[in-house]
Amino acid sequence: MKYDDYLEQGRMDKDDLTAWLKRLKKKSPRKLDDVFQRHHDEVFEKIDCLECANCCKTTSPIFRDVDVKRIAKKMRIPIIEFEQQYLKKDSDGDLVLQSTPCPFLYDDNSCGIYDVRPQACKEYPHTNQRKVTQVLELTQRNLDICPAVCQIVSNVKTELG
Repeated sequence: MKYDDYLEQGRMDKDDLTAWLKRLKKKSPRKLDDVFQRHHDEVFEKIDCLECANCCKTTSPIFRDVDVKRIAKKMRIPIIEFEQQYLKKDSDGDLVLQSTPCPFLYDDNSCGIYDVRPQACKEYPHTNQRKVTQVLELTQRNLDICPAVCQIVSNVKTELG
């Protein structure tokens, strides 16, 4: 299946998957983290982010102060210049990119700052972290963005019912 097909399937199943994720958060089944981790690993054995990069093309990570300092240092520019050139505060007061796609995304979908990328990019799509119930709302939003999330959630739902 192509990545766009995963996203389309996710869009078609979104209401069902969203309702299921909300119920799942209330239940918090035992070993949920392990189930998500297993399906995360299985899906990412088949999906190559470099073939998609939809997250980099459509959304912005949150940049923490430590991310900004690390990236500015790597780019050899002052922090204030990095912030002025690339970042803005969103409605929640978080530092995010001024525009999408990400200015560090190359034409081949590789990342120009991969070795110093923001923590949020390293953790994306957050389906393999501990206490996954704490990020189920984010997982729900990522159904529109990441084909891997669509497949992971669908697989977890199939397993857990």
